[in-house]
Amino acid sequence: MLKEAIILAGGFGTRLQSVVSDVPKPMAPINNFPFLNYIFDYLKFFKIEHVVLSTGYLSEKISEYYKDEFKGIKISYTKEESPLGTGGGIRLAMEKCSTQNILVLNGDSFFDVDLQAYYPLHAQFNSDCTLALRKVSNASRYGTIKLSDTSAINEFKEKDGVEQEGLINGGVYILNRNLFLSQTKPDIAFSIEKDFFENRINELHIFGFKYDGYFIDIGVPEDYKKAQDDFKRFKY
Repeated sequence: MLKEAIILAGGFGTRLQSVVSDVPKPMAPINNFPFLNYIFDYLKFFKIEHVVLSTGYLSEKISEYYKDEFKGIKISYTKEESPLGTGGGIRLAMEKCSTQNILVLNGDSFFDVDLQAYYPLHAQFNSDCTLALRKVSNASRYGTIKLSDTSAINEFKEKDGVEQEGLINGGVYILNRNLFLSQTKPDIAFSIEKDFFENRINELHIFGFKYDGYFIDIGVPEDYKKAQDDFKRFKY
């Protein structure tokens, strides 16, 4: 089973600064608790033992709050001195991990994926990288994904602004640590979506599995407001 997770918590939160400006976006208060608390509750439920928080902007606000342990989960930190992108941030954080398969999540979104079902698929398909996918009614804010009949990802399509249903990357990954470290370079800024998944789609075994669990991205004010109500019924 999965034992370690990386949470990407280094973004500037530009779109949310009209509402939350004094803390990093993953620390934005939801019903008086930081958004990250809810992610930790979810990870604790699925028995994750060690989390690496990949930080940057206002990193001290995160480390001062969570310190080296939270709700029984050991915490390590990495800090980007200059922005490394999603891929560079994950790579830096992976150096603090020790197990082979690492769960990766965004610190400003929540996708309720059953990890007890998700991880066995990653193992069964001998996947190098596995993405949790979500069908949404309006995919205009996101790029979309095409799957083969065997759940291999065939294509990553750019976001086109067209309001239509689509299958999107939910921002919850399982990555093979040794492969990711060997296929990427340290201290280089890159996007895991564009520069790793898309560029290596024909070289690696990249699979996607669809889940219909609750999904929210608090990066825009209207969804941040929605989360205040939704998370009153948070099941973890």
